[in-house]
Amino acid sequence: MKILTILGARPQFIKAGTVSREIAKHSNIEEIIVHTGQHYDANMSDIFFEEMQIPKPHYNLDINGLGHGAMTGQMLEKIEEVLKKEQPDWVMVYGDTNSTLAGALAASKLHIKVAHIEAGLRSFNMKMPEEINRILTDRISTILFCPTQSAIDNLNNEGYANLDITVVKNGDVMQDGAMFYKELAVKPKLELADEYVLSTIHRAENTDDLERLKSIVSALNEIAKEVQIVLPLHPRTNAILKSNNIETSFIIIDPVGYLEMVYLIKNSKLIMTDSGGLQKEAFFFEKPCITLRDETEWVELIENRFNVLVGAKREMILENYRNFNFSTEFSIDLYGGGRASEKIIQVLLECKC
Repeated sequence: MKILTILGARPQFIKAGTVSREIAKHSNIEEIIVHTGQHYDANMSDIFFEEMQIPKPHYNLDINGLGHGAMTGQMLEKIEEVLKKEQPDWVMVYGDTNSTLAGALAASKLHIKVAHIEAGLRSFNMKMPEEINRILTDRISTILFCPTQSAIDNLNNEGYANLDITVVKNGDVMQDGAMFYKELAVKPKLELADEYVLSTIHRAENTDDLERLKSIVSALNEIAKEVQIVLPLHPRTNAILKSNNIETSFIIIDPVGYLEMVYLIKNSKLIMTDSGGLQKEAFFFEKPCITLRDETEWVELIENRFNVLVGAKREMILENYRNFNFSTEFSIDLYGGGRASEKIIQVLLECKC
């Protein structure tokens, strides 16, 4: 069996690395990895792949810095060339990037089977390009590997039971990765208090809306009077803060590598974020999470009180920081218990589709 994996961003490489390690256990499976280049990342050097124990891509298409249409179109063209050359049995795509959609489209038009990992997730916000990508990718895939029951429910509500598409609840490969990297965590060069809150802000809905950004920062400034807050921040967002004279009284650092981020998560007391992935990682490392968004794809974390949605309003953030009753029952199995990758490969090997 030959699997061609399409990736476009560093988080996708980390997730795919977990599946690649499982593939490596099977001598009858060959994996070809294609990096579209969607998110240029200077941190993705040879050292990155060695430290993360991730196989390097066989192809780098170097497509980035374009609008959605031009980017997706160029990816379609280049991925199609690779598919015709490699003739894989399966194309594997992850999540909801333009690379995900382009890979699935190119494969489906060539009648190559598509496996979509992290399928069925919905924010129900059609203004998000990620929502469009994930919905379209689901519809043209052969097998949908869903991380949660709510993802399965979303697909059932959309009528997938009536389609010739296999839907599998396999768990979340991010949990597999968290368990693998937990012992490889690296302490960042940073003076950390015994107790600290880890925060991230990166979504355009927060960083590009000055009212929301000021409100979030104001709440963090207030909380920082009580506890150290560490916020890895993209230089672009930091520039927005400075150009608008938005004062901060918490610790802002440059973005860190994944193993350093694992350390920061693992040793924090609380996570405050607008990141989808970090919400789950908070759960994997048994940390409560306050989500600075109006909706989340990870509704099971909300339903089980490991996570609370607060939007961007200062009063709401402070109220939930001080008074929300978070659950501590982290032994509950919401994401497959670290065997999601194993199940993916098992299903592909047994598939008669």
